Formats: sequence, structure tokens, C-alpha cells
Amino acid sequence: MKSLKPATYVARAARRGGIISAAALSALALASCSAGQISQTADQVAAVDGASADTADGTIAVRDVTVLLDEKGQAALKFTAVNQDSSMKEHSLKSISVDGAPVKMAETKPLGRQCVLVGDSKAGLEQLTEPDAGCITHVETSLKNDNFAVGGVKPVTFVFDSGEITVDAAVAAPTLESGQFNREVGKGGAHEPHGEAPHGDAEKAEHK
Repeated sequence: MKSLKPATYVARAARRGGIISAAALSALALASCSAGQISQTADQVAAVDGASADTADGTIAVRDVTVLLDEKGQAALKFTAVNQDSSMKEHSLKSISVDGAPVKMAETKPLGRQCVLVGDSKAGLEQLTEPDAGCITHVETSLKNDNFAVGGVKPVTFVFDSGEITVDAAVAAPTLESGQFNREVGKGGAHEPHGEAPHGDAEKAEHK
């Protein structure tokens, strides 16, 4: 079986996987273009949201690092890590901490060359599809919300076998899909959709 060229590998992984995060695809592209050589993109930031950095030796890159808060105040860490070691060596993620507090997640297997690890909240992962082929792994993350404020910044430290990476990550709230709104039933603070009367008002109007 012939080996896939980097560009073909990325394209097929996207087609077979269905929905794959933009950060994962960007990380795969970054690793592909640097295969066997020091590329011009090695020191450039990928076109994704969140903080980005590499280990001192350039073997591991992290992209799209963001502390997430959901509507209930539960916290998670979103990130993409890619093994871009030109020596073809596997590398392992040992731990992650946010402002000194550990990030909880399942143990992950070592990352092979050009393999990608995508971390996200449970809700975020439910919007992604694990690819049938390729080298992308998804892992659920969570951490204690230590009075995080949306819009603030927290230091995030990744410990890999080849070195540490520390970035300042923004604290962000999830983006609601178009047409969604928040409703707190019975608390008088409901946000009703435009153009629709509350149920009780509609019934009153029918009896007038």
C-alpha cells in the first residue's frame, strides 16, 4: 500500500471524519508542511482562535488554547496538540494545569508523527465526529471553576515528555447557535423570541 502524501492525508481525514475541528485540520496542515524539513510556517501561528505556542525544541505545538465556561459555570479546556517532530519520535502529554489547578481528562496514548490530540468540553466534543481514518484523537476535559471571569486570561501549562509549554489563554463563553436564546422559566427574567407573545398573554388575547 502506497503511503499518502501529507496534503492527501489531510483531505481524506477531513472527508472520512465528517466534522473535524478547524484547529485540528490547521495543525495537521502545519505538521504536513514541515515533514522532513524546517518549514517557513514552523514559527507562525495557525489561523485559529485561542493561544498558540511550541515546545522549545519545536517537537510539539499547541493551538487554539482556550478556557471555556458553559452557561452553568462549568469549566473545560479547549486545545489542539500536534506532534511535529521531524525525527518521527512519539511524544506523550503528561499533564495540563490552568493557573496551577490540574485539568481532568482521560489518559491519552503517545502521539505519533503528525498525530493530533484535540481537547474540549463534553458539549464541544458532541459536535465533532471521530474520523474513521487518520491520526486525530478527541479527549474530554474539565477543571474547577476558580471564579473565572469571561474575558479574563489564565496561564495554561502543558507538560510533554519533550518539554513544557505555557500560554496565556482567554476565558470564553460558548457561542450560541443562531436563533437560540436563554429562558429561565418562572423567574421573570425570560428572554422570549422576537415576535412571539408569552403563552399566558396569548391565551388572554384569545378570550378578549
